[in-house]
Amino acid sequence: MKYLLSRASLPIVTRLAQERTLCAFDFDGTLSPIAGHPEAARMRRRTRDLLRRVAALYPCIVVSGRNRADVIEKLRGTYVAGVLGNHGAESGATPAPRREVKRWSAALEPELDSMPGTWIEKKTFSLAIHYRQALRKAETRRRILAAAGKLKDARVFGGKQVVNVVGKPAPHKGDALTAERDRLNCNWVLYFGDDENDEDAFALRGNMVPVRIGRKQRTHARYYLRTQTEIDELLELLVRLREDATRRNAASI
Repeated sequence: MKYLLSRASLPIVTRLAQERTLCAFDFDGTLSPIAGHPEAARMRRRTRDLLRRVAALYPCIVVSGRNRADVIEKLRGTYVAGVLGNHGAESGATPAPRREVKRWSAALEPELDSMPGTWIEKKTFSLAIHYRQALRKAETRRRILAAAGKLKDARVFGGKQVVNVVGKPAPHKGDALTAERDRLNCNWVLYFGDDENDEDAFALRGNMVPVRIGRKQRTHARYYLRTQTEIDELLELLVRLREDATRRNAASI
């Protein structure tokens, strides 16, 4: 993996500023620091201001595991071009039926009663089983995965102290990102994420620059930022390079 804010990576970021580039972001752990509870997650004021500036210069979207309406509320005033929720499942294509998600929740609740520190976040078209407060996290995760693995027509994948459940036929983040790239007529994609559910997006081929928040050995991302706070520096760089490119183009006319 290459550090995106290094001198060696500057040419690729400069190229992105000169192209019709889709800037796409996960929310939790990417635009916002990870919080102890999903409701507490917020962007820093500087991040919000910079994202608004980037969205005025590039097509920008957010692809989150959260419910779409929840993400829209947290992004208020940034004027991004698109918001896709539930890991890409809530992206215009048909997500898992609500009744199916309710059935999954009803099946899991008795299992979780014997796992202190766990709770289910119901997001209309998907579920997130949180175990951040569990004392024996490894054992709890194993038991949640085993219980979720019994659910019919469900795709189950992990995250940062959470297990996610979505419908098998539902689009994932890579599908959603491809559709948005085509809709917005972009020839490059710059995608930022931090978790397991971002790997489908990281794995996209073509003019794709996948960036992971936090370095990791096993990932499809080819670039990384060291910490979530560095997203501000990267957003600022995108603004400066785009404004420089615009000035040069105007001067050459």
